[in-house]
Amino acid sequence: MEGARIFFTIPVFGGIHINETIINMFIVSGLLLILSLVLTHKMEKIPRKKTQILAEKVVVMIDNLVDSTMGPGYKSFAPYIMALFASSLFGSLIGLVGLRSTTQDINTTATWAVMTAVLLHANGFKANGFGGYMKSFAEPVPFMLPFNLIGIFSTPLSMALRHFGNVIGGSVIMSMLYTAFGALSSMLRIPIPILQVGVPAILSLYMDLFSGFMQAFIFCMLTMVYISNTGASD
Repeated sequence: MEGARIFFTIPVFGGIHINETIINMFIVSGLLLILSLVLTHKMEKIPRKKTQILAEKVVVMIDNLVDSTMGPGYKSFAPYIMALFASSLFGSLIGLVGLRSTTQDINTTATWAVMTAVLLHANGFKANGFGGYMKSFAEPVPFMLPFNLIGIFSTPLSMALRHFGNVIGGSVIMSMLYTAFGALSSMLRIPIPILQVGVPAILSLYMDLFSGFMQAFIFCMLTMVYISNTGASD
């Protein structure tokens, strides 16, 4: 597995590398923007168009998920959860068209994890006040203070590595399967590379579709659980 290719470097701040992950993330963002514009074009109070009905169903589904997981006071987090889920899912799905998945870069998942950590602690300060939230690190007993402080860094680190590790692990497995089936096709002297194209393609659909969906869903669920555990929201 190779890292993201660097296309060019912006000569500021010591050089900012614009690599494959950044370009593909802009592509994903553009696709999500276009999809949002299509689904919300000329919306009506009483929905009649299929696109508006679909958009409203997605919004209601995310609102219900946030409400059931985090509580009724956390609906303001629904747009963030939706954006996080869509970015992760589409970032994995672009692998189906030959582009490098954005989730194959640890910088992508680490950025999402840091954003979640910021929201987590911001919600903790808002819900408990500065003194109350800082005091919570010494609960249930003062002996837990060092371990709870370590959790400040270990929580986003574990989220980033778990998501990245599962995605990159699937990519490594697919690379090994392509190589193995290619060698098997050569040994059997099959004129049509069905073993190298057909079978791995089916497995690739699982890795990119089902696994991509599950990784996005699990990351969002962890985000909601961690944030809601910091205290009651407004």
